[in-house]
Amino acid sequence: MSLKSKSLLETVVLSIVDDENSLEVREVESDKGTLLEVRVGAGDVGKVIGKKGRIASAIRTVVRASAAKHGERVMVNIFNSPIGSGEAGESGPKEEA
Repeated sequence: MSLKSKSLLETVVLSIVDDENSLEVREVESDKGTLLEVRVGAGDVGKVIGKKGRIASAIRTVVRASAAKHGERVMVNIFNSPIGSGEAGESGPKEEA
């Protein structure tokens, strides 16, 4: 995948967040296309997702349109867990004694 979609995503999200150092964008290739995973600091999660997910939806639309222009398929996931907390559900099921 070209770096254009990832770079565009980073630029857009950086313009929204307060803590620019906490932004992390990972690129994962799959058979359906490229998945861009966005993680931000705890204080910026709400800003990136927005009311009713409208900002997140707009970000996804812009990045997908840019990728489509270059013949690529890109999906964007915005995780609401801050960096360092791990993936949701990572702890696994609790065992009873």
